[in-house]
Amino acid sequence: MRAPTATATAAAPVTLDLDARLALVGAVMDERLSFASLSFEVDTAHILAADPIPEVAAPLSLTPTAAPCPYPTPIAATLHRARLRLDTAGWCAGQLRDEQGARCLIGVIQAAADSRGQADDACVLLLEAIRRDFPGVETVPSWNDSQRDSRLPLVYLDRAAELAHTRGL
Repeated sequence: MRAPTATATAAAPVTLDLDARLALVGAVMDERLSFASLSFEVDTAHILAADPIPEVAAPLSLTPTAAPCPYPTPIAATLHRARLRLDTAGWCAGQLRDEQGARCLIGVIQAAADSRGQADDACVLLLEAIRRDFPGVETVPSWNDSQRDSRLPLVYLDRAAELAHTRGL
């Protein structure tokens, strides 16, 4: 007699729908996140400052402050102050000062200078800086009045300040 033989039947693969697969992946991820959180707590238990939510300081003030003058010499510093003033208060042509407080090059130098002599010396250097690129210019006011906006007056105040600085004025 023969012994009955068992026939092996292959089990059909189980197919999961989308919700079941998402539930399985969610369970696996929850387990991994729990393990990671526990590992972090164990690894940082000895660190005193490892507070998960650190105390936040008040935000810094974003109010701009005036930068110190880069020029130690008086004429260069006057021209630098004049440039800053022209940039903030505004530029005008045809007059020393307009109703809004904007000034021409001569007006802004006079306002920034400590004395009349200092203003005169600064204007002489400014005219020299302008004449390097515009040799036909007769005066600072005539050149100022021929400009359309403040871009070139600001540039030439910077150039005059550098010129004064290199000469030690």
